[in-house]
Amino acid sequence: MAIAYKRVLIKISGEALAAEKKTGYDFPFVTSVCEQIKSCVALGAEVGIVVGGGNFWRGVKDGGGRIERVSADRMGMLATAMNCLALGDALSRCGVAAKVMTAVDIQGVGERYDTKKAIEYLEGGKVVIFGCGTGLPFFSTDTAAVLRAAEIHADAILLAKNIDGVYSDDPRKNPEAVKFDEISYADVLARRLAVMDSTATSLAMDNDIPVVVFALADPANIVRVLRGEKLGTLVK
Repeated sequence: MAIAYKRVLIKISGEALAAEKKTGYDFPFVTSVCEQIKSCVALGAEVGIVVGGGNFWRGVKDGGGRIERVSADRMGMLATAMNCLALGDALSRCGVAAKVMTAVDIQGVGERYDTKKAIEYLEGGKVVIFGCGTGLPFFSTDTAAVLRAAEIHADAILLAKNIDGVYSDDPRKNPEAVKFDEISYADVLARRLAVMDSTATSLAMDNDIPVVVFALADPANIVRVLRGEKLGTLVK
């Protein structure tokens, strides 16, 4: 079956891995996500993943002024490394070859990120899980996802979230919020819509990488988006 994107970068929030538990892992859900990623690989896609750390620590948001920003952000990087190990193990159990690459040196956790090596792994059929964000404080994992997508020449970013698309306002607070089927990067920035942070959105715009925002509540949505089904919101 044809796929719409050959090489994709899937951004998964840490909170999504916890599902209804909010913290830690919902292992049946994690397995379900990995089974869908396995299906993507079977369809011929090359898959990179950036995962957040919010199921353990959300950097400065959790620091709440009690922990200095740089330290808080580095704690968030470590949280993403734990999630990379969990995803890597779950993918292995599903029969998928995966490599963890980290933006900082963490011996025993993964290889130090190298663009050329990452592309070699992708072309060899391995899923590459990118950990520790950009390796620098003050940058979100959204920005890391767009950066890695640009570096590996991804055809699209699949932004798997706890909401089913981009809305004109927060639909949880405003029942009259309108969902967009498609929207431009410029409009996202001008309206200050909470798709990704402004740095990530600007980087995606500058590199002309389409972003598909969709709900991960049903992990099968990953494959649907890969096949080009009209799902969620396309940002381009």
